[in-house]
Amino acid sequence: MSGTKPDILWAPHQVDRFVVCDSELSLYHVESTVNSELKAGSLRLSEDSAATLLSINSETPYMKCVAWYLSYDPECLLAVGQANGRVVLTSLGQDHNSKFRDLIGKEFVPKHARQCNTLAWNPLDSNWLAAGLDKHRADFSVLIWDICSKYTPDIVPMEKVRLSVGETETSLLVTKPLYELGQNDACLSLCWLPRDQKLLLAGMHRNLAIFDLRNTSQKMFVNTKAVQGVTVDPYFHDRVASFYEGQVAIWDLRKFEKPVLTLTEQPKPLTKVAWCPTRTGLLATLTRDSNIIRLYDMQHTPTPIGDETEPTIIERSVQPCDNYIASFAWHPTSQNRMIVVTPNRTMSDFTVFERISLAWSPITSLMWACGRHLYECAEEENDNSLEKDIATKMRLRALSRYGLDTEQVWRNHILAGNEDPQLKSLWYTLHFMKQYTEDMDQKSPGNKGSLVYAGIKSIVKSSLGMVESSRHNWSGLDKQSDIQNLNEERILALQLCGWIKKGTDVDVGPFLNSLVQEGEWERAAAVALFNLDIRRAIQILNEGASSGKGDLNLNVVAMALSGYTDEKNSLWREMCSTLRLQLNNPYLCVMFAFLTSEAGSYDGVLYENKVAVRDRVAFACKFLSDSQVFVSCNFCGKSISYSCSTVPHQGRGFSQYGVSGSPTKSKVTSCPGCRKPLPRCALCLINMGTPVSSCPGGSKSDEKVDLSKDKKLAQFNNWFTWCHNCRHGGHAGHMLSWFRDHAECPVSACTCKCMQLDTTGNLVPAETVQP
Repeated sequence: MSGTKPDILWAPHQVDRFVVCDSELSLYHVESTVNSELKAGSLRLSEDSAATLLSINSETPYMKCVAWYLSYDPECLLAVGQANGRVVLTSLGQDHNSKFRDLIGKEFVPKHARQCNTLAWNPLDSNWLAAGLDKHRADFSVLIWDICSKYTPDIVPMEKVRLSVGETETSLLVTKPLYELGQNDACLSLCWLPRDQKLLLAGMHRNLAIFDLRNTSQKMFVNTKAVQGVTVDPYFHDRVASFYEGQVAIWDLRKFEKPVLTLTEQPKPLTKVAWCPTRTGLLATLTRDSNIIRLYDMQHTPTPIGDETEPTIIERSVQPCDNYIASFAWHPTSQNRMIVVTPNRTMSDFTVFERISLAWSPITSLMWACGRHLYECAEEENDNSLEKDIATKMRLRALSRYGLDTEQVWRNHILAGNEDPQLKSLWYTLHFMKQYTEDMDQKSPGNKGSLVYAGIKSIVKSSLGMVESSRHNWSGLDKQSDIQNLNEERILALQLCGWIKKGTDVDVGPFLNSLVQEGEWERAAAVALFNLDIRRAIQILNEGASSGKGDLNLNVVAMALSGYTDEKNSLWREMCSTLRLQLNNPYLCVMFAFLTSEAGSYDGVLYENKVAVRDRVAFACKFLSDSQVFVSCNFCGKSISYSCSTVPHQGRGFSQYGVSGSPTKSKVTSCPGCRKPLPRCALCLINMGTPVSSCPGGSKSDEKVDLSKDKKLAQFNNWFTWCHNCRHGGHAGHMLSWFRDHAECPVSACTCKCMQLDTTGNLVPAETVQP
């Protein structure tokens, strides 16, 4: 404005135009620059928009306030309040052909000259214009004009005047307002109340007043200093905001005695407050000499009638530009969009982003709300590139009745999607367990507690005798390997793993044929190799390479397999041990791990987690002995069992230990992986792994047991053993000797009743039973 900072107004019905008001009126057109370059002469407003100057109007000097006509026609009609109190209707050169062109240039003149502070068009009757003026003792400060008045000259005196020198057209000078309000007072701000055409809210000198034009002699008012910038919430017509210096007051017109809410006072005086026209309860405020616009988001919750509870307010600040802001204006239709202008007329187009609220739906879809938009992020049904969320898997499996097929148990892996080989292996194992349980129940109807449900470990351990290993010839090689003799329990375990069918036949041929038909070439080759048939394994790999669905690289693997040699220092063994980990398929990896491993040490096969559990269990049934106990180091986690069972060698006599002239074993008193010392025996205090002497702790010499008489018992003599309750232990032979006479732990200060916790503690040795 004249001598002040510029103001800015969006066109009410033309969403791409705005006016900048200072010493002159400048009309701009806004256009998108997303897919186009900036035109010559355009002003950059943001990354996505630019403004082009359309016209300038400098015919109305001394402007103090401007209001844009609210009706569609004429679309560019503006009312300008001047320093002398006059209100002039002007245009920006866009309405020369309008039927309302006679309105352009019309002036509304008060009786006494004083500054016009504010203008407000009536939203219900577009011809009514309210003007707020400074105080005059003999005049009114609120004047309501009818811009299209056709009254007779005795009611509305009129005279024709020239607009300016050299202008050919004339306009009417109107001196009689439609209504006059607020005598001997000053009006600083105005706004019409949308709920009624004839209700006007005015910020007078020391009060807020509601004028009813149906009875101008009466008014409802409340005394307050917050009389500037009165504005009505467009979504809640009973809520009004006004300000004084740095404080904003929120009023409820239904309870007009006092403000319902007072916002936090700002350190600098306020210059403008405005409700967002596209967002419920969002108020923007601007202070002097600031580049920050403060936003107050007023959230309402339903409360019982009569409760005086303040609304919840979320306050935040936005910075549209770096320079001080002179004024701002909300866009009438674009959500949360505003344009700001600086004192040097630099403009910026800015959108206030909403706070985002996230929520998970009961069907695991992610949803969030942003303003008036609700977004949903759901997994694509045909997108198999990403691993599905576990909650999604659970829901889909529940819908497919996963796990409820108790007749054909193996089909449950199909209900789960048939995507997880581990799950497939699990359900086939359960299928075999159920199948063989039914067979056993038919053979012995009275045996309801079937051994199969105890698991493969219990089946193998239920064997009454020790399983011995024997040398078996390879098929296709001049070589022998140690394989455990298959007793009834181990055969049953192999059947439960699916390697062999029911009966006493241990042929894996049918199982290999089924794998080949399903295209599991690598797995079939590995099973054939584990059964010492390397020729069959190579044949399967060649078939897989020649098939349309197989991998051509299987030929290379078959060629590498054909060069197998059992020489420990051969180049083949060295290269396969190094390069096998680079193979992508786990079954190819364990094939070379098996061929390059030492006898009895098959960690490379047993600990390959990507190989099906039932295949690893079946492998263990064929190659691991009953006494295969896996004791791992507490520091590095590696196995120390095999290292402690080294091959015995003939040493000198150890008569002082009671094992004169017997073969001894090498000392392994530390972990072979990290070299940490093994724990000490609680009785002999010697590190585990050291060959034991005759059992200490016996009270009588005739009760000492010569554990070397039985070969198996002598091996058991060196075993690691410990109490699962107090974790104390030592050599198995020493512990056995101690607990013949004691029930309490041998470690001093430990009161654990170890022997009483063991179910074997109450067993009576066979030699003590009298016939």
